[in-house]
Amino acid sequence: MKIGIICADECELAPFIPVIQNRNITRHAMLDFQEGTIRNADVVAVYSGVCKVNAAVAAQLMIDRFNVEMIINAGTAGGMNPDVKIFDTVISSEVCYHDVRPDNLTDYHPWLETPFFKTDEKLVELSKSAAGKAKTDGKVFWGRIVTGESFITDEGRDRILKAFSPLAVDMESAAIAHVCHVSSLPFISIRTITDTAQHSGVEIFEENCEKAAAISKDITVSFIQELTENNIL
Repeated sequence: MKIGIICADECELAPFIPVIQNRNITRHAMLDFQEGTIRNADVVAVYSGVCKVNAAVAAQLMIDRFNVEMIINAGTAGGMNPDVKIFDTVISSEVCYHDVRPDNLTDYHPWLETPFFKTDEKLVELSKSAAGKAKTDGKVFWGRIVTGESFITDEGRDRILKAFSPLAVDMESAAIAHVCHVSSLPFISIRTITDTAQHSGVEIFEENCEKAAAISKDITVSFIQELTENNIL
């Protein structure tokens, strides 16, 4: 099995570069795909650029050009639940859009039963084992991540919390999960928190991105190790 790793930002991809062995770079659609191995697993990693469309483009290219059989969305996110603090990590049990009408997904392609894209339960269980072995500076939570086209500060936060009760918010996870769903590929999102309601703003994200990305990388690499040890690959 080849694993795709999609990060939104160059800062989020940077911690992976030193751990990708035998790295080879291939360029498609203005994106640099980094192929190699991590913990004896074949991987291809890329930073897609921010937002749903960029993430979906990267995911579809990974499937069509590189024949990946699962995708991990690694990187950072904004904390939404008050229990989730900066440098905690949220791993998806399910993801959804906070800015797409639910019936766009249930009444039309891809005809979901609910607007939520579920993470495979076996992957969730393996991620719990992986998180316990990884180096982290915060807690790890499992639950709902929501995705939309805006960086959430104060505006819109209450609406999203009331409608979805998410642990975290980002701009890519649901788009990648959407692409994986229609191609019947497993997906998981591993996101470390850079900002919260108490500490919000782009400047806070930029201040915390490097450390948060390193934590997400450590958990992701530990997760890949779990996949190899459990013969999932």
